[in-house]
Amino acid sequence: MNTNAQEHTFSKNVSVFTINSPELETDKKIWVYLPSDYKENEERYPVIYMHDGQNLFDTASSFSGEWRIDEQLDSLQAKTIVIGIEHGGEKRIDELTPYVNEKYGGGNADKYLDFIVSTLKPYVDEHFHTKTDKDNTAIFGSSVGGLVSFYAVLKYPNVFGKAGIFSPSFWFSESIYDLAINTPRITSKLYFMCGDHESTEMVQDLERMLEILHTKTDNKSIHKKIVHNGRHNETLWSKEFTEAYTWLFE
Repeated sequence: MNTNAQEHTFSKNVSVFTINSPELETDKKIWVYLPSDYKENEERYPVIYMHDGQNLFDTASSFSGEWRIDEQLDSLQAKTIVIGIEHGGEKRIDELTPYVNEKYGGGNADKYLDFIVSTLKPYVDEHFHTKTDKDNTAIFGSSVGGLVSFYAVLKYPNVFGKAGIFSPSFWFSESIYDLAINTPRITSKLYFMCGDHESTEMVQDLERMLEILHTKTDNKSIHKKIVHNGRHNETLWSKEFTEAYTWLFE
């Protein structure tokens, strides 16, 4: 008997299914959070698509602690569905980055987002009570998950009307700045957050991107938060989730 095995910590409102992704040529494990009253009515709910599904709900599957998404939404009595997408393990960086980095590789995010938009979202909309329009569809992640969430809003503006962008890895490629500059207008609601103790460039990179976005969007649709002493880890992202969720869906 393995006495060191972590106990599962996800709530009764979380379930799991597996779906094949022809785009990525693999099966993906998907975690689903449903509101507490989901089965009691036929109400339709907004949906948040979140990356790194292993780290969202369950300490046992997380890399270094979980975001406690289910506990936080339960406490808010939030009327929102969350779809947590399993990251690809050793292929995580490849899937969550839209461009190639000379040192770290990557650059397969177009196929990953195609999976979300063309395979996963249609399945979710068919099998769950969802509001399918862009204003009720968010994408959310941290680190390279923050990078790909921002990229998703620019690439699929008619799909994702909201994005939670935590500790985005804008350092990965200059091309993300070029894409923002060349995007005429951004109409989605964007919540940016990072800590001032993540890396020497994190705050600087975020401020640079926000300066570009200043001319592209209604500034009321962008929120920035810099967390004093915030570090690049699940502790920060979990702590800041409720505030970001509340602002995006207020």
